[in-house]
Amino acid sequence: MPATYLYLMNEKIRVRFAPSPTGGLHLGGVRTALYNYLFAKKHGGDFIVRIEDTDQTRFVPGAEQYLFDCLEWCGIKPDESPVHSGDFGPYRQSERKSTYRTYAEQLIENEFAYYAFDTPEELEKMRTQLKTPENPSPQYDRMVRMQMKNSLTLSPGEVKSLLANGTPHVTRIKMPADEKISFTDLIHGEVSFDSGLVDDKVLLKADGMPTYHLAVVVDDHLMKITHAFRGEEWLSSAPVHVMLWKYLFGIENMPQWAHLPLILGPSGKLSKRDGATYGFPVFAMNWTDPKTNELVEGFKEKGFLPEAFINLLAVLGWNDGSEQEIFSMHELVEKFSIERVHKGGAKFDFEKAKWYNHEWIKKMPASGISTLVKKLFELKGVSVKDPSYFNTVLELVKDRCTLIPDFYEQAIYFFKEPLVYDEVSIKPKWDEAKKDYFESLAAILGQEDNFNVENIELLFKTLATEKNIKPGELQMILRVMLVGSKIGPAAFAIANTIGKAETISRIEKATIRFESF
Repeated sequence: MPATYLYLMNEKIRVRFAPSPTGGLHLGGVRTALYNYLFAKKHGGDFIVRIEDTDQTRFVPGAEQYLFDCLEWCGIKPDESPVHSGDFGPYRQSERKSTYRTYAEQLIENEFAYYAFDTPEELEKMRTQLKTPENPSPQYDRMVRMQMKNSLTLSPGEVKSLLANGTPHVTRIKMPADEKISFTDLIHGEVSFDSGLVDDKVLLKADGMPTYHLAVVVDDHLMKITHAFRGEEWLSSAPVHVMLWKYLFGIENMPQWAHLPLILGPSGKLSKRDGATYGFPVFAMNWTDPKTNELVEGFKEKGFLPEAFINLLAVLGWNDGSEQEIFSMHELVEKFSIERVHKGGAKFDFEKAKWYNHEWIKKMPASGISTLVKKLFELKGVSVKDPSYFNTVLELVKDRCTLIPDFYEQAIYFFKEPLVYDEVSIKPKWDEAKKDYFESLAAILGQEDNFNVENIELLFKTLATEKNIKPGELQMILRVMLVGSKIGPAAFAIANTIGKAETISRIEKATIRFESF
């Protein structure tokens, strides 16, 4: 039986998504949140959102609210967070500051960590002096620590004096020299590291705030996290975290980890630069950096439905072993399995992403998208007064729409008569016989009391036979008369929808206009 399920028997599943409030929420971040959420919901567990704001220099005003807005749009609702009360708060690391020092001091007392009093200038001098072609970025590790200014090289009296005088210092983990550090990753299997190759990471900064390394371990313990799913980029930090679990709480109490594969773009790991270069969004929602005022477009504003966005993200690195591609959130919860997450990076394909959105637009009833499309029309100055008529129009055109903005082009002619026509298509087809035909058609339609798709088509084709003109030569012209171009559903359905008076008016106006070609 997989380790995942052995764990399930013992205690309630608790997972966490722990973003930093430093900017927009990237595709990879949303996928991490989604996989955590799906796993928790499938097993009747809790999904926690914890804000990791220990690096105050990178804090961006508004970013935290943005994160919660993104999750809400995606349909990912936390069970516990700074805005969803729970028994394990506070849920911002900046509000848990005093907690971390207690554990840092415990590590020092047990000789698993030490104080380091090195100034920035001394650290830079070390990096410069030890830099070689083979080692271009020297680390503060077991080979270097005994050459530096820390509680391992200073006398107890010197350390006590420095601390008493408030000398700026950090707390570093003391990584063992020759130890094999191993754990079982739910995606990658057995993973091992040589402790001697890992540097002595800072655990507590000079301002008293913890680094990610200490905070994530302490918080996962105190919040009773059973499974920790995070990006593959954190795999290199795992040996530090394993040792902290061992030193503080016992390795047997460590959550089960799964390091999720990277999301790849055209040139490697998907980045904001890829989005700018290739013209696709990489954030869930629009993000404007307050420092630069730079706007980065998001999937929501691009015109994606949240259902499609979640669907495409879920299968970006996971599959359920079937040929199914379209999944609702309910189906994802039911079928998700961390064991079926791929080990290799998943390549993001924007055309495939649009395909998912197109499929979801087709799948959704008009009433499910009418609010979004109505806002689009109103922004463009078109008032929607009849919801029933609006939904009828959406049903007619939604199969032709890939993104929400497409609805305007595909449906505007149901609300406004065309002001310009596709002259290139009409000119070769237009002649005196066609002019006569459409003048007659307008008159015949005016006398028809039962104006519906079937009768419009019957009258259209009967008149074509009488005039000895092939219907196929006339249908494109009728469409351009009603729409202005060759887009849209069947011309008879358009006529039926806009009504008899409007249809006749458009035919008459177009006939006069075409005479000037």
